Amino acid sequence: MSVAFPHSGLAPLWQRGCDFLGCEVAILGGAMSWVSERNLVSALSNAGAFGVIACGSMGPDLLSEEIAATRAMTDRPFGVNLITMHPELAALIEVCIEHRVGHVILAGGLPPSSAIKKVKDSGARLICFAPALALAKRLIRAGADALVIEGSEAGGHIGPVVTSVLAQEILPTVRDVPVFVAGGIGRGEAVLTYLEMGASGCQIGTRLVCAEESIAHPNFKRAFIRASARDALPTVQLDPRFPVIPVRALVNNGTKRFLEVQREVIERFDRGELDQKQAQLEIEHFWAGALRRAVIDGDVENGSLMAGQSVGLVTREQTVAEIIGELLDQAEAVLKSREKTGVF
Repeated sequence: MSVAFPHSGLAPLWQRGCDFLGCEVAILGGAMSWVSERNLVSALSNAGAFGVIACGSMGPDLLSEEIAATRAMTDRPFGVNLITMHPELAALIEVCIEHRVGHVILAGGLPPSSAIKKVKDSGARLICFAPALALAKRLIRAGADALVIEGSEAGGHIGPVVTSVLAQEILPTVRDVPVFVAGGIGRGEAVLTYLEMGASGCQIGTRLVCAEESIAHPNFKRAFIRASARDALPTVQLDPRFPVIPVRALVNNGTKRFLEVQREVIERFDRGELDQKQAQLEIEHFWAGALRRAVIDGDVENGSLMAGQSVGLVTREQTVAEIIGELLDQAEAVLKSREKTGVF
């Protein structure tokens, strides 16, 4: 059931985003590996927002099953997030085409032109991540139908620039396509702020981890509920020869283990046991298993607790509809207060 709200001052602000996504509430679910699967995705779409399947490391067969299962749980639009460095990217796009997925999101790096063409030729709408204004313009020229700009407050792999600065850099300039803002958004007032700056909508991730519909292990959810913003820190790179994309997560033994893994791999490289590419892959592959251990198995001591800084705003388990409704109520309260006081 979608979230009902009798009159909404938000409607004109995010109408472009709603029209683009085909939903009532221009809020995308962040693509969180192991979390953003059929249950959470369908719940978001059924609540009037826009669910996004996190393909992550899935192969084509698993992705096909997940899309079909999600479609069995909702008749509303949802998207699929694909990682551009996935070795089977072309086959994964083909799966999306076969299932007539309306929105494909290419994340994790600059998408290859062949992938962009494949998505565009299928008639699906293409959404890309833009970490800087120059890349935003380049992606639009390449064919992106919409952009997500995500700041370093987000959970998981992050860029170097905070959300508020990215928004100031990109929103006043990029008008050709809808732009959705992400990173550190946990309340409706923040959503309203970015809409008034020119965003067409927002993306929410961390707030949804503790949704009742989320399959995340109870231990994982408890860790989020207990955490404060300062507990979600980015990882450290030990050696400039092996650039590591920072990962924001709650600090635990897994965080410390990642430093040890880097040190061990670098030593093996120095001994000639690994070449540069092999060493880099071993460092990056650490997170795939560590995240599953935490999200699915509940090992919150040794697994990866990827979380954005908005984790401090996660205080209890709620349904997806309640979370979306709360965000809307908070934004609407600001608009109503302005009407009442005459202060805009």
